[in-house]
Parts: sequence; structure tokens; C-alpha cells
Amino acid sequence: MRSLCAKYAGDFKRKTLLKMNTLTYKTISANKATANKKWVLVDAENQTLGRLASEIASLLRGKYKTNFTPHVDCGDNVVVINAEKIRFTGKKMNEKVYVRHTGYPGGQRFATPAQMLNRKPCFIVEHAVKGMLPKGILGRQLFRNLYVYEGAEHQQQAQNPEPINVKDLK
Repeated sequence: MRSLCAKYAGDFKRKTLLKMNTLTYKTISANKATANKKWVLVDAENQTLGRLASEIASLLRGKYKTNFTPHVDCGDNVVVINAEKIRFTGKKMNEKVYVRHTGYPGGQRFATPAQMLNRKPCFIVEHAVKGMLPKGILGRQLFRNLYVYEGAEHQQQAQNPEPINVKDLK
């Protein structure tokens, strides 16, 4: 009986020695006040739409940051220029179809990317990025951090966005 108690006493000593200081291991969650947001400039010229959109969605979400928190807007503000020079692979330029509805009976409308580039070139990039963001309140809030422009000029010069190459992010 005595050896059994001594065995448990040794285990107790071992457990107390192995106990770690858990106060030093804190999970840091970002919030609106601590989010380190910056402005980023992306050039869409000769970029493939889907690949560009996924990288922009990652920047908007902030997934590359060390303090990424899934339920908080901790991503960057992204300015996209040259949206009319986006590129599609294969036959998507003429065979892909964007579908919308006017809300009236028989109001379904169809458009190809070639038609959309003539009418609203910014819509193509916005539509692709919006589909890659989370659905709900957070996704709508993140989408407000995206600014898409047709030409090389943009209205965010005062924010001094940092130009980045999307191909280097991978």
C-alpha cells in the first residue's frame, strides 16, 4: 500500500513541475480599433480575372496578416486600376454569361463579358471579388473597402496607396 501512495506522490510532483505558465500564451484577436489597415494599389492590366479576384479578396479579408481574425474587418483598402484591360482565358470572353433580372415579368437579361467591358468594365472585377467574399454583414462591409477604376487614374491619391504586384503575393 505504501509503494502505491509513493507512486502517486511522484506523479503529483511531476505534474506540478510540468505545469506551464498559461498566462504567457494569450490569443490576440484583432478588433476595429487594433486593425492595422493600409491602402494598396493593384494594376489589373493583363491579369486573369479569377486569379486577380482571389488575391484581392484575400487582401480585403486580411488573411495574410498575423493578427487575422475571421469575424473582424482587419483587411486592407484595395484600389484597382485598369479594370477594362482584364483578361479571360479560353473562350470565356464570348461564352460566359452574366445573368440579371429587372424585377418585372420576363425581365431576365443576359450579357457576355465582351458586352460588359463596353458598358461597365468595373462591374466584372467587382462581381468576381464580391463572389469570393463571405456572405452577410461582414462581406458587405469588406466590399466597401474595394475601389475599382477603368483607367490608370484613381481618386485615392490622398491616401497614398502602396502599389503591389499581385503575382508576387503567392
